[in-house]
Amino acid sequence: MNDVREREVSCRPLRQRPLWFFVHLGAAGACLVAVRVVYGGGFPDVWMGVGLLLAPVGVLALGMVTGRVRADAYGVHVRTLLRRRSVPWDDIADLRILLKHEHNPRSPEVRRVSMALRDGRRTLLPLPQSWSSDDRAAFDAELDALRALHARYGNPGSSRVPVISYRTAGRVPVGALGLCVLLLVGAGATAPAVPDAASRTRAWQSATPCTAGTTAEERRECLTIVPAVIERTEIGRPKKKSWLYFTDGRPLERLSVSQEGAQGFEPGDRVEVTFWHGGARKVAGAHHVWREHVPSGGEVAVLAALLALLAGFPGARVLLHLRGRRLPDDEVLPSVLPFAGALVGTALWLLPLCYLHPTTPFGSPTSIIWAAVGSSATLVMFVLAWRATRVRTPRTAAESVGEEGEARTEEVFVAARFLEPTDYNPHLFGTHIVLGDGPPAVTPHPGPGRFAAKPIPVERLVLKTVRRVRGGDGDIVPGSWHIAELDDAGEPVRLAAAPDDLSRILRELRPATG
Repeated sequence: MNDVREREVSCRPLRQRPLWFFVHLGAAGACLVAVRVVYGGGFPDVWMGVGLLLAPVGVLALGMVTGRVRADAYGVHVRTLLRRRSVPWDDIADLRILLKHEHNPRSPEVRRVSMALRDGRRTLLPLPQSWSSDDRAAFDAELDALRALHARYGNPGSSRVPVISYRTAGRVPVGALGLCVLLLVGAGATAPAVPDAASRTRAWQSATPCTAGTTAEERRECLTIVPAVIERTEIGRPKKKSWLYFTDGRPLERLSVSQEGAQGFEPGDRVEVTFWHGGARKVAGAHHVWREHVPSGGEVAVLAALLALLAGFPGARVLLHLRGRRLPDDEVLPSVLPFAGALVGTALWLLPLCYLHPTTPFGSPTSIIWAAVGSSATLVMFVLAWRATRVRTPRTAAESVGEEGEARTEEVFVAARFLEPTDYNPHLFGTHIVLGDGPPAVTPHPGPGRFAAKPIPVERLVLKTVRRVRGGDGDIVPGSWHIAELDDAGEPVRLAAAPDDLSRILRELRPATG
């Protein structure tokens, strides 16, 4: 239960009964493992496996159910299963909301509370937590109580609640950095195999049948062709192995082939099995031929280049975080999609070059020109991506409405969103704002025509400030947009649009803002 008083706040898990159930279940699993070790001779079996799975679940549930967070006039006191810690209010710069899984629609949005300390460190509190919309009200009440104590006995860094998500500058992309390094290591490990794969492919294509005078050492490099009869076929499901069985187990009992390869043969078919480098590489019949796929140097080179290009996507995320390290922690970074487009454009010329010229990319004038033109295009694309992801400083309120715009008589539909439901934006239906040839209006479509348009009461709106997107503004707002904070007859309203479009909209609202 939550106990929120004027001078003290205590946070406990909301659902303790299910957690205690898993604690008891884990204890039963640990006892089961102990019994099997003592009386079962220590050999692993099914019951021991079940116990080994349940025991960690119990430990995790015990850590969650025993977690406590208490705040008083001194500071925040945290108790976990293995540690107790107290942090005075003077050492806490701010309390923030940390969002997890908010970009995955299949996972519930998890909200946690993070403490930003004045020495630059960040500490994640075990409580309060919100796992669904059902406990959101309790989470908000406990967070408000903690912030009230912080405001009373400490010195908060901001009057609002900063929201940190995967899109904001304050979220360190550790996973993206690890994935980038892993993919680069994979590309580096694959690239040295390109010459060997190319040499193996050339050897397979140039191999000739063995002769009577071929020695045992030479038979590995030549083709040994053995007649055989198909006894039966076993066709597996897609992506599963299929088998060819041979009569009398000669030249081998069975051979793993593709599904199409097994479907091409019937029992009783007389075939020739070709052996090379100690394995069956080809089965040829009167109506069908199966060949084992031998990876070529081009395929291996494409795989290495593809891994390197894939590493560029998480690498771009890390680059954007480094570029925005001076931004406030809750400000949304620009989208990484421009860099993804540059990587896709690079793949269009790099992968074919790697496939056709895996070992000699500069061995002919054609490949040299190909690589030079492609590299130039890649450079241009990355420069454009760098410019597209720059952080634009929002204009002040006076600058946004002080410029004179051209008088327009035709209708112009601008992509913009009011982030609060109002009488002119019911149920957040608006996706565009129509300007010109009449008063500004909110529409659920990009035009043409003012069907279902709701006029904006410009006489009620007063512009307060213009800022960049923050984590608390939601995922529907692109990171490159700006937010205008308006006062709608005493109610705060946020209007989001691209920077230039937002300035154009605010100029239409100038009679009210002025």
